[in-house]
Amino acid sequence: MQKRRIGEVEVSAIGLGGMPVSVQGRPDRAQAIETIHAALDAGVTFIDTADAYSLDDTDFGHNEELIAEALKGRPEEVFVATKGGHTREPGGGWGLDGRPEYLRKAVDGSLRRLGVDQIFLYQFHRPDPKTPIAESVGALKELLDNGKIRYAGVSNFNPDEIVLANEILGGRLAAVQNQFSPVFRSSETELELCDKLGIAFLPWSPFGGIGKAGALSGPFKEVGDAHGVSAHQACLAWMLAKSEVVVPIPGASRPSSIRDSAAATHLELTAEELTRLDG
Repeated sequence: MQKRRIGEVEVSAIGLGGMPVSVQGRPDRAQAIETIHAALDAGVTFIDTADAYSLDDTDFGHNEELIAEALKGRPEEVFVATKGGHTREPGGGWGLDGRPEYLRKAVDGSLRRLGVDQIFLYQFHRPDPKTPIAESVGALKELLDNGKIRYAGVSNFNPDEIVLANEILGGRLAAVQNQFSPVFRSSETELELCDKLGIAFLPWSPFGGIGKAGALSGPFKEVGDAHGVSAHQACLAWMLAKSEVVVPIPGASRPSSIRDSAAATHLELTAEELTRLDG
């Protein structure tokens, strides 16, 4: 497994996105844990979660607790990132809360559910229109300074917001997690900014989103077929080739899916193939 850096720490070049094993359509607990274990066995050392990955408000924190359970007794050093700032509502709706007081409380909840003394990477999940970004990111700075989190990140930020966040954090912004996939490329600008600043860029939904991973076709399928691998591996290899700061976090709810994704680090695409996929 190739390695990439988040802050000063080396993690697997392909991470595991935990969302699919906790939201609507999730597998049973045994299969979910088997999927996480399959990721570890494939060399994955980076897992991304969030307190809001759950069915609704009644099992808020489900994914964090599940990952903590799956990691018990595993000798591997695994780095877990989580996020706060999203809330869940009755019936499965999503809300936002970027108030500093909410984020401080959210971090304490995540620490408890993950069973750790310090969160490896804590990310502000999404800007809250009711709270100035400077206040939300200011809370991350406090959490960095008091040692509750090792690294700070942001998610769903535009370039100006990324620059502002990095300034507030005193140049300590470690990661940006934005949507990026063959069908959603508008975050290429943020990726290029992260490359320039040396900040890890974590593409979420790299295949296009839950339930849409099978839709990868066209040049990605053609390139995959040429190498005898899946279109998904071709997609991840394309992303990895864009910059050393890219760490895709494909979600998975079956062991076979994450095994296939992890194998993308062994796929080398030609310059001509990368040009085709860029088009």
